[in-house]
Amino acid sequence: MRHGKKVMHLGRKTAHRKSMLANMACSLIEHKRINTTLTKAKALKQFVEPIVTKSKTDTTHNRRLAFSALRSKDAVSELFREVAVKVGDRPGGYTRIIKLGNRLGDNADMAMIELVDFNEIYNSEEKAKKKTRRRGGAKSKSSAPETVVTKDVPKEEVISQIDEATPDVINEEEKPKEE
Repeated sequence: MRHGKKVMHLGRKTAHRKSMLANMACSLIEHKRINTTLTKAKALKQFVEPIVTKSKTDTTHNRRLAFSALRSKDAVSELFREVAVKVGDRPGGYTRIIKLGNRLGDNADMAMIELVDFNEIYNSEEKAKKKTRRRGGAKSKSSAPETVVTKDVPKEEVISQIDEATPDVINEEEKPKEE
């Protein structure tokens, strides 16, 4: 049974596993995506996401915590400079795992793990607004502004304001003929 088993041991002792995950996390931060086995990618996701969350607030304490996990000054500085800036407004889910199929030699499940905000293919279109979480009680508002016309505004003023806001459109009949 699997009661209380939260750590993927990966067939390694604790020191070897922590060193391997630290090296893989440094490679992920440096290269923004790496190819590995599916199980190692899932273990790396659990390892690196709390570190990226800590990097969103740049304090000495958070830098020391990140260094104790990553064991590389270059990776920590790149994490706090480049990665934290891109993921600043994201509430979680900093990595994406994409399955690649099986490895030819031993038929192991392979996967690519990447930092979500650094993928140019998926992030080619610009986001219109910040995505928020749904919470109960708040009603959604339409994005189009409502036009309200009160009774005490003369009709001619409203028409003139609408004419100023709309671009000039010339009908085919009114267009002067060029010769």
